[in-house]
Amino acid sequence: MKSTITAAAIAALPASSTGESEPASASSSTLMFYQKPAAHWMEALPIGNGTLGAMVFGGVESERLLLNDDTLWSGPPQRDWNNPEARQYLPEIRRLLLSQHDYPAADELTRKMQGPYNESYQPLGTLQLNFAITESAATSYRRELDLATGVVKVTYKADGAQFVRTIFSSAPAGVLVMRLTCDRPGRLTFTVALDSLLRAAAKASAPDQVVLRGKAPVHVEPNYQIHAVHPVAYDDTPGKGMYFEALVKVIADGGATTTSLDSLSVKGANSVTLLLATGTGYKGFGRAPDATPEEISASCRQRIAAAAGQQFSDLLESHVTDHRQLFGRVSLNLETTPASLRPTDERLLKFREQDEPQLAALYFQFARYLLIASSRQGTQPANLQGIWNQDIRPPWSANWTLNINAQMNYWLAEPAALGDCHAPLFDLISHLSVTGVPTAQVYYGLKGWTAHHNTDLWAQAPPVGEGAGDPTWANWPMGGAWLCQHLWQHYEFSQDHAWLRQTAYPLMKGSAQFMQGWLIGDKDRLVTAPSVSPENHFIGSGGKPIAVSIASTMDMAIIWDLFTNCIEASTILNEDAAFRAQLEEARGRLFPFQIGKYGQLQEWSEDFTEATPGMGHVSHLFPVYPGHQITPHASPAFASAAGVSLDRRIQAGSGTAAWPCAWYVCLWARLGESEKARQGVSNMLSNSATPNLFNGDYKLFQIDGNFGTAAGIAEMLLQSHDSVIRFLPALPASWSKGTVTGLRARGAIEVDLEWRAGKAVSAALLPAIDGQRHLLAPRGQRISTLRSAGKAVASSRAEDGTVSAMMQSGQRYQVSFSE
Repeated sequence: MKSTITAAAIAALPASSTGESEPASASSSTLMFYQKPAAHWMEALPIGNGTLGAMVFGGVESERLLLNDDTLWSGPPQRDWNNPEARQYLPEIRRLLLSQHDYPAADELTRKMQGPYNESYQPLGTLQLNFAITESAATSYRRELDLATGVVKVTYKADGAQFVRTIFSSAPAGVLVMRLTCDRPGRLTFTVALDSLLRAAAKASAPDQVVLRGKAPVHVEPNYQIHAVHPVAYDDTPGKGMYFEALVKVIADGGATTTSLDSLSVKGANSVTLLLATGTGYKGFGRAPDATPEEISASCRQRIAAAAGQQFSDLLESHVTDHRQLFGRVSLNLETTPASLRPTDERLLKFREQDEPQLAALYFQFARYLLIASSRQGTQPANLQGIWNQDIRPPWSANWTLNINAQMNYWLAEPAALGDCHAPLFDLISHLSVTGVPTAQVYYGLKGWTAHHNTDLWAQAPPVGEGAGDPTWANWPMGGAWLCQHLWQHYEFSQDHAWLRQTAYPLMKGSAQFMQGWLIGDKDRLVTAPSVSPENHFIGSGGKPIAVSIASTMDMAIIWDLFTNCIEASTILNEDAAFRAQLEEARGRLFPFQIGKYGQLQEWSEDFTEATPGMGHVSHLFPVYPGHQITPHASPAFASAAGVSLDRRIQAGSGTAAWPCAWYVCLWARLGESEKARQGVSNMLSNSATPNLFNGDYKLFQIDGNFGTAAGIAEMLLQSHDSVIRFLPALPASWSKGTVTGLRARGAIEVDLEWRAGKAVSAALLPAIDGQRHLLAPRGQRISTLRSAGKAVASSRAEDGTVSAMMQSGQRYQVSFSE
């Protein structure tokens, strides 16, 4: 394989690779760099192509890449996870709740309606390179990740030579590529090895190749099951646990390559390219993991051979072109400070002393990068850790947790112009709509489909817990209904009628059919029973924390959202009129929201006392965000009560870090509280961001905080959830100057914005379909002109300042603002 790098490929590299520099206003929102190698996983840099992910440490003496494949999970799907005894307890639970109001007894009995725990996402292995250079001998060290190109680079000088490492995970080629160069001939000497935490063995399979083959566990207990007798179980029987492989090929220019039993050595090369492919036994949804090791190997060899037949420059160029097609859709630049030129870890430390708006722009773009790297069409959706995991028993199994976390991963997809990356979540919903049918029947005797709070690669749908799980998370059949919101949102942003008819609406309808049956009459209202507010408890009689009651606020809000979206979809598609009428009637009878004794939006149908006032989950605020049932414009009293609820949570110690803080950013943005939203972003950067900008700490990582905060930043700049495009609805004072291009609004429209001195200066809109658009200027401003192709556009203005106009597909519309 030749290694000539074309001019186009050089232009695609980060600026530091070519000896050029970029102004801080550009690179500081898309470039992360460091002046030392990573010492910990939470300092390493992530790369990924949707399936194959790696954490790059960038060491001098040794380079480590921790490898993941998005289909490597524990467990086979053959077991029947539905509990056949569960349904018999439902009538008594409902009697205790509706007739006796005996919540403690109902709480205890609900635990009998649980099934087995789901499976865990697994680490594949480690690629390790050991060099004949000591770290102390290296100078001018730099490690960087260019978000715009998806390329990691490591550069340093040692013994008078410049060493460069270029690493990326290519979606077009389906392989990971590492290129090592030196400006002095014959100076590259190192060994290459593969190993794994799982049952696996490596061997040199050819003069220039090392292969790692192994088998995943047949079952892994969740990490929070600390007393599990057999937390990790293996079974050598074919089909019991998944086979996997990693294959690395070394292509050296000059020098000598030799092999040992399980590794190979390169000595005195001028340049080296490593190509790495992974594969697993997963054959797709509903099929056993029965691909043989030979089949997996054939797939890996095929991809390696195809990549080896290309020049490195071609691999790089195709990767960058593919990545930029997604990443380049949106740009965001806020004000820079001298700190904007510092290494990323130093920027984080400096941020705790002095605000740097541009760091929020980098955090936003990093989240977009992570979604591109971990969620591509045809891959698995981003799990609790995206696709990056170093543990056999990762936190919460690194699964899809459906009572907030999986959904939060995708809140930014549509507004941040990554609707393509939303597709894997739709695939998971489709899978759950299959497994969720028997779950709905076995557990509840109902039509349609349901999913609960956890699922995995096999689309496990029932409540987990094995009779010992807390009902506040285990016994919550609303996960599928919440997921359906994402189907409707994709339609809202894309206006793809064919997709709505063929994919989204049938899935939404199946969930709505379940919810029709799940609702039960209580006097003149429809309620859910049993019902929980996810993860939170109220104080019951005797001071005991209780999970189960009826008609939690979140239940009612999710069902209202689902029914409303189904009604609108049915109307658009002009079908299911009778079903639509049934949903309209049921929606009108849903138990209403209540305002409690503190002026807060009640979390439950009764004004219970919270067991944990500082609980991170704010499930009852779903109707504010990601829902839209409560808005400051349409329902100011409930919006004010929602703000009280959020303030009370924060005053009790919640929301200063991690994913709850990200949710709070979104909520404050929807409520128009710009400074509180900015404080949430600042809290994430000050208290939750690790040196590599992941969300968590050195013991725990969850990617949802990254995604959720980015969604909140988008909401601060642009909102469109109530048929009105609102410009800068929650712009904080410290973000007084900036530009954003390529954000998406509902109605299939692209939006650019510029503002100075805290005021909107101009906006540009590019609709993809014809239609009426409603535009609202930031508070204190008005839309002064609306033009297209230099001509004024006919429009009308409402009393609140909303400007309405017909817009045509493909035309660009210019908006100007005045005081």
